[in-house]
Amino acid sequence: MEIYLVGGAVRDELLGLEFDEHDYVVVGAAAEELIAQGFTPVGKDFPVFLHPETQEEYALARTERKVAAGYTGFECYAQPDVSLEDDLLRRDLTINAIAKSSSGELIDPWGGLEDIEQRVLRHVSPAFSEDPLRVLRAARFAAKLQPLGFHIAPETYTLMRELVAAGEIQHLVPERVWQETEKALNTDAPSVYFQVLHQCGALHQLLTFPLPKQGQFPLLTQVAQQTKHPLLRFAAWIADLAHPPSQTPQVLTAVAGSFKAPNAYLDIARLAGLSFDLLANSHITSTDALDFYQQCDAWRRAERFEQLHTLCLAVASSESARHRVQQLFSPVANLRTINPQAFVKQGLSGKAIGQALRTQRKQQLEDAWAGGSI
Repeated sequence: MEIYLVGGAVRDELLGLEFDEHDYVVVGAAAEELIAQGFTPVGKDFPVFLHPETQEEYALARTERKVAAGYTGFECYAQPDVSLEDDLLRRDLTINAIAKSSSGELIDPWGGLEDIEQRVLRHVSPAFSEDPLRVLRAARFAAKLQPLGFHIAPETYTLMRELVAAGEIQHLVPERVWQETEKALNTDAPSVYFQVLHQCGALHQLLTFPLPKQGQFPLLTQVAQQTKHPLLRFAAWIADLAHPPSQTPQVLTAVAGSFKAPNAYLDIARLAGLSFDLLANSHITSTDALDFYQQCDAWRRAERFEQLHTLCLAVASSESARHRVQQLFSPVANLRTINPQAFVKQGLSGKAIGQALRTQRKQQLEDAWAGGSI
């Protein structure tokens, strides 16, 4: 039995990047041997085991054969006669198909080291086109490694387009699409992920509305340079898709179906659409602002409201636009200090308290604006 470190840990170590996950492949062993040594089987579809002490993943070397559509349509063969080279051959990109022995020797049968040197994302074999998930993974690695100068090889792009044209993308479940997308939102260049999906045609199949013709996402690019917060980056991407901002609800409906984004992401994107729509007006009254604060639940959801404030500042195109954002968001902290109990002591109850609260907030806001509007 031989054990090798494989995949992302080897790749990132070679690139000088931080990594916290170690995946191992076991060659020349059967499942019964690992179980006898205390390993716990966890793989539903593949022979993956957790180490009894470190809880790191160890997978038996395996080969895969396409037997049905989609990314789950594979027949797996994992027996002691499967070689390390065979196991590495089934992987998506050459930079992910490098192994490291316990003595530190690198095993690179498919040219991953050269592609790291050349900064190329290249498929290991034509079997790349059998798994639609690899389109999203290639796009994610393009986003992750773009700051290091990596690009997708033209021949790999060709396979991605062929896979999309064959309709394989439609077999991806939304939850799996979201897993890759969320990881991409946490890279240094998240817009590259969506650009790649746009260029190979995958984004057109995942979403059912007109996309930016050039496949560029300037708001996402701008926001990603200023914040690493994935929720704000997601909201910026939605804003790139929703033209005008009033189209945000329709865009979110489509994205929620295809990407299965969690409610926290959808909520901040919905409120961002309201913010951009309001700020696009040449004249915002105190009534407009109070309605907006109410829709944002600004009185109770202070952290989310501040995230929205950060996002609007990040996309502001000029100093005057930034000033207007501040005028809209900054007064809320003081408006929150108005205590409803003061109106209870005055003998008010029920809706009358709400009306009195709004009246005082309106007056205080107009005083802050010194003109009643902005």
